[in-house]
Amino acid sequence: MSSQAAPLRVLAIETSCDETAAAVVDDGRIVVSSVVSSQVDLHARYGGVVPELASRAHLELILPIVTEALEGAGLDRRGRPLDGATGLGAVAATIGPGLVGSLLVGASVAKSLAMAWRVPFVGVNHLEGHLYASLLEQPELELPVIVLLVSGGHTLLIEMEGPGRYHLLGRTRDDAAGEAFDKVARFLDLGYPGGPAIDRVAHEGYPGAVNFPRAWLDGSLDFSFSGLKTAVVNHVRANPDISTPDVAASFQQAVVDVLVAKTFQAAEDRGARGICLAGGVAANSLLRVRAERAGAAVGLPVYLPSPAMCTDNAAMIGAAGYFRLLRHGPSGWGTGVEAGMGFEAEGEPAAS
Repeated sequence: MSSQAAPLRVLAIETSCDETAAAVVDDGRIVVSSVVSSQVDLHARYGGVVPELASRAHLELILPIVTEALEGAGLDRRGRPLDGATGLGAVAATIGPGLVGSLLVGASVAKSLAMAWRVPFVGVNHLEGHLYASLLEQPELELPVIVLLVSGGHTLLIEMEGPGRYHLLGRTRDDAAGEAFDKVARFLDLGYPGGPAIDRVAHEGYPGAVNFPRAWLDGSLDFSFSGLKTAVVNHVRANPDISTPDVAASFQQAVVDVLVAKTFQAAEDRGARGICLAGGVAANSLLRVRAERAGAAVGLPVYLPSPAMCTDNAAMIGAAGYFRLLRHGPSGWGTGVEAGMGFEAEGEPAAS
């Protein structure tokens, strides 16, 4: 009589910015529990994330969030299994990029727990974590895929051949897409966070009202959104009576045009079997619709993460941590955090 091996269960912690999150993931593919506490309301009055406030909030929330994730996986607060649950095999945490104070909270707690429980600690690149969002929800996903990672701080095009095997194809040369959304939303007085605000208001506007510039950067899969942001500011100042929804819709259209075109160009160039969206901007309604339509037109699967997987969460860190542990082994206890950590593609320098 054969017995199936117990899964390698990873407790993961994510505190890179303004979400305090913990999750338990089995074998890098099954989310057993996932808890996320957002600080959006805390930072909204300031129009953006205040690092000191974020760090303090993480300190207050981290242990209750971890406890809730453990209980959801049938573990007690000491990580011990209850009622036949599988015990923990490792603890993973985001070590960069992000806010230094926030990163330190999560990484310090994760190391302490791993040391106390005598299991390996794994430091995870937050950007690598985002690559696993679709994989967690779409187990049938066929590799290689092109991942468009779009967030407040990063816009990257990555070919994912398999766990730990990536190729960086394109990056932003200035403002990330999410950063441009936030800055334009702030200028238009639409509130924070800017991405959802622009998305919401754009539904009431005409996307062809203003022909804002698209930075195609011919011959490159890189991105640039700084000029577009400046064009919006200059146009509104020159036309103060213009409809805000029209501006929002036209701006959003310009961003999405470039994101979709370059993503599908990358997929064609590399012979990818599918396309995945990842990061906070992957929740944008126009981007999701346009990506699906483009995929249907060429017969290429497009995998869209759920809204919960678009935002920062610990489940994706648990998945990345599992595969990193198998590939590279545990991280050292002296592993530090790095605010400006780039994405490390195999055989290529990190991207800042």
